Amino acid sequence: MEGFLDFFAGSGLVTEGMRGFFRAVWANDHCPKKAAVYRANFASGRFMQCGIERVRGGDVPEAALGWASFPCQDLSLAGRVAGIGGDRSGLAWEWLRVVDEMGGPPLLVAENVAGLVSARNGAHYQVLHDALQARGYRSGALELNAIRWLPQSRPRIFVVSVRADLDVSRFTEKSPGWAHSSAIVRAAGRVNDFLWWKLPEPPARESFLEDIIDPGAECNAEPVTRRVLGLLSPRHQTRLLREMANGFQVAPGYKRTREGRQVLELRFDRVAGCLRTPEGGSSRQVLVLKRDGRLATRLLTVREAARLMGVRDDYRIPGSYNDGYRAMGDAVAVPVVRHLAEYLLEPLCSAQKKDGA
Repeated sequence: MEGFLDFFAGSGLVTEGMRGFFRAVWANDHCPKKAAVYRANFASGRFMQCGIERVRGGDVPEAALGWASFPCQDLSLAGRVAGIGGDRSGLAWEWLRVVDEMGGPPLLVAENVAGLVSARNGAHYQVLHDALQARGYRSGALELNAIRWLPQSRPRIFVVSVRADLDVSRFTEKSPGWAHSSAIVRAAGRVNDFLWWKLPEPPARESFLEDIIDPGAECNAEPVTRRVLGLLSPRHQTRLLREMANGFQVAPGYKRTREGRQVLELRFDRVAGCLRTPEGGSSRQVLVLKRDGRLATRLLTVREAARLMGVRDDYRIPGSYNDGYRAMGDAVAVPVVRHLAEYLLEPLCSAQKKDGA
């Protein structure tokens, strides 16, 4: 089994998803609380806890693959979109500096939010693509939404790059496929030598939000429930009453500010909204549930958030509620990583090893 490097490793969900296909030989993150989760589940000796600015190429062992889930704050469409040169997302350049210093693995993966390809019509992706090309890599992007595997809407971009001397014709198509969104197609039009990676579609998802809910989790006291439900708009109240008559079990929602007032917006498609980090109460997902014939409310539990990320129930998540929610909300969904590893990354590494033999 080939080794891989887990840059910006966070709580270890990429390492978890790679199990059986790649072994993590080194990992790094600056956050002590996320590092505690990683170390609780994997060998701690290979984890380097510091900002990537302090990592040098000599600190990093050789490996077949380098994965970087670099910060998304400056690429998120919910933010100011400062871009890949911003204070946080700009740490991608520190990652590339380390890649330069260590000579560079044959295969790289950069993961981030959809804004990487959609903001400014793909200009941010173009900068990354060109930087990788200048280092001798050929690249292409895939958009994979966790909703294909899990009851959570979570689209993410995966930029897969290989050394230019590797023949990848058997792994690519001549035109876009199911994992190439319109934003990726537009971004591809801005660059040279874009690779249309071939990836099989996963089977239809069989799980829904109600399947991951803990029936024993404590709900809010009735006054709090009334206050939460009072945030529903008339339209959402009407829809909730209609769903109650049709076997309703649970609906997730986020608190948002609309026209100067806070409202609770629910979704009724049996799927959770995209998990976020828990800064402020509005960033934590609220559940409205049917309990003993009545409506109840509560926050999504840490274990439910982990299940929405495809994490096994015995995965250890130490720390407070907010620590655990952040560990899951700022991570990569496990089955998405696993699908990419099984059907593209591991075959690419095997082909590279064979061609280099």
